[in-house]
Amino acid sequence: MTALTKSWIRELHRQAAESGKDPNAVPAPSYKLTDAELREKLEIYKEIIEAVNRFVDKFLTTVTDSPIMVAVTDESGHLLAVHGNEAMIGNFRRFGIVEGMRYDDHNGPSSIDLCLRYGRPVQLVGEDHYHKDLQHLACYSAPYHTSEANGTITIMTDVEGAHPHLLALLCTIADYAERELLLRRQNMQLQILNQALLHTPHYGVLLTDERGLIVELNDSMRCLLRSLSPDEQYGPGVPVFSMPHLGDVYREVIESGEERIGMDLTIGQASSARHYMLDVVPIVDAASGGSLVRVIGTARDITELRTTKERLHRAEKLAFAGQLAASVAHEIRNPLTTVKGLIQLSRSNGRSVPHHDLIVSEMERMNMIIGELLLLGKPQAVQFKEERCYGILLEVLEVFCIQAKMNGIEISSVLLQEEAIRCERNQIKQMFFNLLRNAMEALPYGGKIDVELAVEDGHQRIRISDNGVGMEEEVLVRLGEPFHTTKPDGNGLGLLVVRNIVSAHRGRIDIASRPGIGTTVNVYLPICY
Repeated sequence: MTALTKSWIRELHRQAAESGKDPNAVPAPSYKLTDAELREKLEIYKEIIEAVNRFVDKFLTTVTDSPIMVAVTDESGHLLAVHGNEAMIGNFRRFGIVEGMRYDDHNGPSSIDLCLRYGRPVQLVGEDHYHKDLQHLACYSAPYHTSEANGTITIMTDVEGAHPHLLALLCTIADYAERELLLRRQNMQLQILNQALLHTPHYGVLLTDERGLIVELNDSMRCLLRSLSPDEQYGPGVPVFSMPHLGDVYREVIESGEERIGMDLTIGQASSARHYMLDVVPIVDAASGGSLVRVIGTARDITELRTTKERLHRAEKLAFAGQLAASVAHEIRNPLTTVKGLIQLSRSNGRSVPHHDLIVSEMERMNMIIGELLLLGKPQAVQFKEERCYGILLEVLEVFCIQAKMNGIEISSVLLQEEAIRCERNQIKQMFFNLLRNAMEALPYGGKIDVELAVEDGHQRIRISDNGVGMEEEVLVRLGEPFHTTKPDGNGLGLLVVRNIVSAHRGRIDIASRPGIGTTVNVYLPICY
């Protein structure tokens, strides 16, 4: 209902007269907010007042000097703000109508009180007012409702300016204010989500329009793109399709309208590679029939997660290797003990055994190898003594030289500097044996192996290099993993044993290799002081 019927107006006037209200005197307000209360209210209703004032300012520019005033109240009828013609505002103030006062039935019939009471637009024009001093006015009130506040918006003008369309205009103002506040809330939420998404260091974010042109991207994504194409500059307006790795994915999503979730993206080579999980999702406008409006992609760095999983996998493989090695070692040790006993028995009976000392020495080393295999399954205590590496190396080279000559391999050793180290002699011997065997296997058609001993930064440095086939970076980073090998008859345990030996001696090992050029292994063992 937009206007009150004559019978209803007469009933309102009768009730006012029966309550003793004087039609010739506008009563003083029954209640007025304190300054502190008014400030608190204004803070709550700040946005609705700003929205109303913007609309009114635009409207007043089309009706210059018209006696129009617009008022905003809260849900209890407290007048919070007035805006419009200054003369009109001054005219109301002489009746004590100021910010903070409350409109209620104490004041007699008013459009504000009736609007709040019945929850619908109300107009009082001329003699519809009970008090004679207000009968030269036309007042129109409409309710507004937002998530934070409710109240009324009122237009007041003189009777000459009254028009039925003013109530419709007022309803439009209320609707405009409600929608603007809702839009503000939505924009604020979108801005918060946008900041949270774009400013996170954990995700790279890239947003494009329906044509594949970049709309926005965050710093994490810029870093990722620089690693893909250091010479390219990507920013708003640049096509995404030219990007390596990402361009084809965005093209698929735009053409098919289907998301791509959980895609692996690897940037870089081997040990320096970074791994990302890529999600690219289309955003459609449901209001326009589901047409594509945006495509958003996120790239999450999962390098650490993948590294952790690989370490766990290696640990599981190592545990299995230890169990397998221990069981095999037990089976080998029994016949080895028998052979060693028979050789010693033959010599004790006066029989000549060619190369007896070398055979016994190698059998001792075989027994030590078995001990190392058992070490993978169950670590054993070893006793360290002061030793010098070069003498141990010469013992190993004595075994290797015959086989090396047969395979057309030249082995040279250079002693630049040597210091004593604390070590378990047989373990160091095993380390030399495994490294030299790997070097020989890398020279199937002959070649050269160089062994060099020097002192460097408080460590005995042992360098073994060959000019063999070399290794790719992908193979190099997996060296030492149990059962990972490129040899047809290998088991991947040789270098694993070497790493365990070096680690037990508190040293370190570095391996460098290039395909077609060869491999260099540097072992660093702390020297004695």
